Amino acid sequence: MASEEVFKVSSLKGKVTLITGASSGIGAGTSIMFAKLGALLALNGRDVENLTNIAKQCTDLGAAEPLLVPGDLTNEDTVKKTVELTIAHFGRLDVLINSAGILAMGSIETGDLAQYDKVMNVNVRSVYHLTQLCVPHLIKTKGSIVNVSSVNGQRSFPGVLAYCMSKSAIDQFTRCIALELASKQVRVNSVCPGVIITDVHRRAGLDEEQYAQFLEKCKQTHALGRPGEVEEVAHAIAFLASDAATFITGVNLPVDGGRHAMCPR
Repeated sequence: MASEEVFKVSSLKGKVTLITGASSGIGAGTSIMFAKLGALLALNGRDVENLTNIAKQCTDLGAAEPLLVPGDLTNEDTVKKTVELTIAHFGRLDVLINSAGILAMGSIETGDLAQYDKVMNVNVRSVYHLTQLCVPHLIKTKGSIVNVSSVNGQRSFPGVLAYCMSKSAIDQFTRCIALELASKQVRVNSVCPGVIITDVHRRAGLDEEQYAQFLEKCKQTHALGRPGEVEEVAHAIAFLASDAATFITGVNLPVDGGRHAMCPR
C-alpha cells in the first residue's frame, strides 16, 4: 500500500492554506511543515524580510511559490485584503491556520489598558475578523481551521494576565464555531502549546539570562522535563488540519509535554 494512503496527513497536498504569523515561531514552522506536505501556501506576517526568508525555505523544499500577504491583522483593511488576495490567487481556501499572536508580561497591578487592548486586538479580535471572512470560502471546500492557543488558556499563570485571557477566549471561540460550522462540515480545532522554543518570550521582554532560567525551569514545569520544539507543534497542526482528523472538531489539543495535567504537590 502506498504511504500516501496510510498517512492521511498527506491529504494536505494541494490544499490551499492561509497561515498567519508565518514570519516567525510556530507559524513559520507550520509553513515549512505544510510546504513539505505539498500544500499551496498563502503566508501572512508583519516582518516582510522574515516572511520572504520562510517562503524561500518552502520553495527550496520543492513547494510551489507561496503567496505572500504581509501586514498587521489588527488593521481591518489588511484582513480583507489578505482574504481577497488569497482567493484571487488560488480561487479557493481549504485550510486556515490562525497562528499570529503576541505575549505580554503584566498583572492586574502592572498591566495597563493599552497592553490589554493590544493583546486582545492581536490575539482575539483579528482572529475573529479573519476567520469570519474566511468561513464562506471554507464552507465551499468543507475545509478546516486550526487556531494556535496556549496551555495558558486552560491553566492559570500569574504575570501574563491579558495573554491568559486572550487564549481562554481562543479556546472558547474554537469550540463555539466548531459547533456552528459542524453542519457545514467545516472542522475547527486548536492546539495549546506549552513552552516552545521561539522568540516570543524575548519579544515580551525577557533578556538572555532570564530566558535561560525560564527554559531551565521547564524541566520542572513540564512532565516530559523539557520545553517543546516548533516542529512538534507543527506536526499537531498538520494532523488536525488533515484528513487524519476527519472526526475531530471542537478540540483544544494540549501540545505541552503534559503541563496541562500537572498540579503542585
